[in-house]
Amino acid sequence: MLKEFIWKIRVYYEDTDAGGVVFYANYLRFMERARTEWLRDIGFDHKNLIEKYKLIFAVKNLKINYMKPGYLDDLLTITSKLLNNRGASLVFQQEIINEKDELLTQAEVKIACLNSNTLKASPMPEKLLMELTNDS
Repeated sequence: MLKEFIWKIRVYYEDTDAGGVVFYANYLRFMERARTEWLRDIGFDHKNLIEKYKLIFAVKNLKINYMKPGYLDDLLTITSKLLNNRGASLVFQQEIINEKDELLTQAEVKIACLNSNTLKASPMPEKLLMELTNDS
């Protein structure tokens, strides 16, 4: 079984269009925040990664499917699973589900690990990979 991180977010007015429907690009923001909170949860917030390891992350590739809309005031659950790691990149599967347990959005996101000074591919710290893949 793949390790999974679960994070919840409420849909605010600013996240929606004039009809109270979540604007499509905001699903990407929600997923980004979930990945960021996973890093923070395991002790690797972005500030620490830059200062200690000189590393940043950038989205390299994204495949996304929108199934159903989210609405103003919905409480959304974002799940993130690490599908693959290759030393200098990570592939996540992310899903957004509403309170009715309906799948709204599903994405596969490839993240490149870059040196913050050169912006060239850089291997991730072994400790980070262990934390992302360890089930304990």
